Amino acid sequence: MTATLSAAAMPTFDPSTGERIADVPVAGPADVDGAVQAARRAAPGWARLDARERARLLKELAKRVRLASDALALADARNSGITLKVAKRDVGIGATRLEWMAEQSLELSGQAYPTAAGRLTYSVRAPFGVVAVIFPFNHPVMFALAKSAAPLAAGNTVVLKAPDQAPLAVLELAKIANEVLPAGVLTVVTGTGPVTGAALAGHPDVGKIAFTGSVRTGQAILEAAAPNIVPALLELGGKNAVVVFPDADLDLAVDGAVGGMNLGVCGQSCTSGSRLFLHADIREAFLERFLTKLAAVRVGRAIDEATEMGPLVSERQLAMVRSYVEGGRRDGARLIHGGDAPDDPALRGGWFIRPTVFDGVTPSMRIAQDEIFGPVLSVFTWRDEGEMLAAVNGLRLGLTASVWSRSLRAHDVAREIEAGYVYVNQHGGTALGVPFGGWKQSGIGVEHSRDTLYDFTRVKVVDARTA
Repeated sequence: MTATLSAAAMPTFDPSTGERIADVPVAGPADVDGAVQAARRAAPGWARLDARERARLLKELAKRVRLASDALALADARNSGITLKVAKRDVGIGATRLEWMAEQSLELSGQAYPTAAGRLTYSVRAPFGVVAVIFPFNHPVMFALAKSAAPLAAGNTVVLKAPDQAPLAVLELAKIANEVLPAGVLTVVTGTGPVTGAALAGHPDVGKIAFTGSVRTGQAILEAAAPNIVPALLELGGKNAVVVFPDADLDLAVDGAVGGMNLGVCGQSCTSGSRLFLHADIREAFLERFLTKLAAVRVGRAIDEATEMGPLVSERQLAMVRSYVEGGRRDGARLIHGGDAPDDPALRGGWFIRPTVFDGVTPSMRIAQDEIFGPVLSVFTWRDEGEMLAAVNGLRLGLTASVWSRSLRAHDVAREIEAGYVYVNQHGGTALGVPFGGWKQSGIGVEHSRDTLYDFTRVKVVDARTA
């Protein structure tokens, strides 16, 4: 959906240069209602479609997406600031998850219940109808595909709100979807969160919401959905710990900690390892290797093939990250790397900041508490395991974490960490079909698994007297 009843529009930019690319419509409540009604009209036919045909269409969409991979990735890199390498990977991940969920949907079923003679009791899985999908700017194409996969495969129609800052690749994806899927099955609206997102989350004909984003926005979505008693699948913020034991393979752990900062999206990821807990015995050796490796990261324009870290998504995001850097200094943390713009004069028009590391951080500091959503890492030193675990678990967030050790003790520590996804001797990525979700304020429910597929259906029981 690109035409709107509202006359409002918003600009969208290239974060690498600060240049304005285009203006896109801001869908108001009437526009959102039109999209929801189109999805509602399409829902019965999509739900009644043979599961094999529905799966075939979704696989065909994934095929078309792969054919358009280069164009979609370039649009994502240019509009969101994620590196071209990451953008290309994202397209593949999104297509793969769509294909996988389509295959799993062929086994979606209810069950029969043992009852008395002359009675037949069984359950079926029925879709909700219209599902609202809302997600942020850090992985536009991947999120659009992966978050729509389970709702669509389960027989729901989807109204998808493209991210405010980076809608262009999602609009290109919508064109591809319109060539494959029946009208109204997947509809894209553009606009701001307070206008478009709020209208979608609070619409009375939306049956369920899938959202990825900040805790604050997740709370606002729950409030908007509450009058209609609409359930929501939420994947929210993270302030993720990287815990390194003295027996860890240091080279592996250093590579993992740098990779875990998610510099390909400039640290703008809810899974980023942003709290580094180093045992005192290996602290100096680790930091020496870590900072050397970090200094070698190539910062540049997102569309350049050689770039390893691009810009932050917006001027506002850059200002916010800089405010945290200044706040960390004021609170007494030691800035030991980055915190400033790169020296390259060719990058001065963009919203760049170098990878940033603070040492001497204490758990009470804001940089240790808040999800900054930028390339900022806080270093803690520990000796006592109990005290370390108390600090790791001392936040209201619990999305991911990683433990680095050659000992099986790592698995005991993983059990003690209050997070929904804990890595051992790695940080980042998820295997196909494995559930992903957060604890505490990091979310409700899990994504990307068979559990997710079932979560986008309702149980209906049929209880029949047969004699």
